[in-house]
Amino acid sequence: MSSTQQKPEAQVDGPRRTPSSLLSHARDFRPGFLVKLAVMAVIDALGVYVVITAFTVGSTIIAWSMIVLLLVANVVYFTKRALPMKYLLPGLAFLFVYQVFTIAYTGYIAFTNYGDGHNGTKPQAIEALLAQNEKRVEGTDAYPLVVVRDGDELGFAIIDGDEVRAGTAEEPLAEVDAEVSDGAITSISGFDILDRQGVLAEQKAVASLRVAFSDDPNDGSIRTQDGRNGYIYESILEYDEAADTMTNTETGVVYSENDSGQFASPDGETLNVGWRVFTGLDNIKTAFGDERYSVPFVKVLIWTFVFAITSVVGTFLIGLFFAIVLNDPRLKYRRIMRSLLILPYAFPAFMSFLLWRGMLNTKYGFINETFFGGMDINWLGDPTLARLAVLGVQMWVGFPYMFLIATGALQSIPGETIEAAKIDGAGALRIWRSVTMPLLLIAVTPLLIASFSFNFNNFNIIEMLTAGGPMFSDASVPIGSTDILITMVYSISGLDGGAPKNYGLASALSIIIFVIVATISVISFKKSRTLEEIN
Repeated sequence: MSSTQQKPEAQVDGPRRTPSSLLSHARDFRPGFLVKLAVMAVIDALGVYVVITAFTVGSTIIAWSMIVLLLVANVVYFTKRALPMKYLLPGLAFLFVYQVFTIAYTGYIAFTNYGDGHNGTKPQAIEALLAQNEKRVEGTDAYPLVVVRDGDELGFAIIDGDEVRAGTAEEPLAEVDAEVSDGAITSISGFDILDRQGVLAEQKAVASLRVAFSDDPNDGSIRTQDGRNGYIYESILEYDEAADTMTNTETGVVYSENDSGQFASPDGETLNVGWRVFTGLDNIKTAFGDERYSVPFVKVLIWTFVFAITSVVGTFLIGLFFAIVLNDPRLKYRRIMRSLLILPYAFPAFMSFLLWRGMLNTKYGFINETFFGGMDINWLGDPTLARLAVLGVQMWVGFPYMFLIATGALQSIPGETIEAAKIDGAGALRIWRSVTMPLLLIAVTPLLIASFSFNFNNFNIIEMLTAGGPMFSDASVPIGSTDILITMVYSISGLDGGAPKNYGLASALSIIIFVIVATISVISFKKSRTLEEIN
């Protein structure tokens, strides 16, 4: 064999190693996979907690929505076929939770009577009616009683014949293991007995506490006034499940279910606790047909448009003015002046509102003391002055943002375009009107539309500066001269404590606001497309 003849290559025996790119996730235990596994384990644990809590409180829609999100997340992040979704899913999940679900739930509430007197379901309303209309049963013996604590919950334990029964506001009395000495309970398994000082410290809670005697609401409950003796309290109302009626055992009046989610007597008298029901367009009709709401609504709507438009136009013009001035290269110390102009924007807005509220104080405010010689000008108490004050403060807080975007837009305009216009003989005003302004608007129009939407719902400045005041003198609801639609909704909802809670009507008004803002935004964006033709 010739020395130059090559020998055949040696063949390597044994299985070929699988490239890491072909390994399944079940066998790919690299550090990145372990980190992903740990993160998903935490997300799954939190999700399971939400699911359990939602099912416990009866929120099945939230529970099943969370289950679907968890399943989708695990499938996406443990498969190689959904690479784009790995990046899109977090954003889509937050979009669903904070936007889609919120809008859908608000829309659902808008067509119900959810609010004071209609907070829960029908079974909850029946239970509440029976509990709230209890009276002590005359002639019944007192039960020896001690006040107990189960964690953070207070409860009662009584001696009932030869057994000891204990329970809390959430759990009815049930037999427990306990020790009794000289007719008094000395210890109870699973409960802590409060001593006399402990009972006195919780006196108000003990006096209002009721513990159901059994699982049957008609058996009444145990209550006490002295923390030592318990008495049977039974409801004067009796619910007939078969007939679906509530009967007052003292008067004999029978209350039947009506279409408004309440028990009503034949003469129209209703019991004070109802339940949530679908009311159709009743809330929309109330908003526009009930003068208590329709008259203030029109006033507030007009002011909301005035506030939003004036805020956007005013802040833009002020910001644009400073941007033009400081865009001139001949001006010295431009950087320092730009830094000073953005200070109101850098300062937290809510702090600015509170600061201006103090400065506008009638008696001791900086504005009256410094600029008006100590005059008692009621800036926030007069309707016209209050609106001017709101607009002035919004100009102060908002113009730095417009100054920044106008500065950026002006500096992005090519210098060659301006030079070409000058060569063609255009003057400064012609250049500004035909070149600079159109190019500027192309960049800032979407931001102006967004600013309008923000100011249309600018809750913070109204609530922190004027709280909506001064109030309308002819309105039966707590709505004021500086209220905009979003603060009007807040007041009608009752969350500020100024009116009974009416979440259904507030949600209906929220939908109206959404429709108004969405319509204006869509129209504005369509109109703004015509500016793009300049490019």
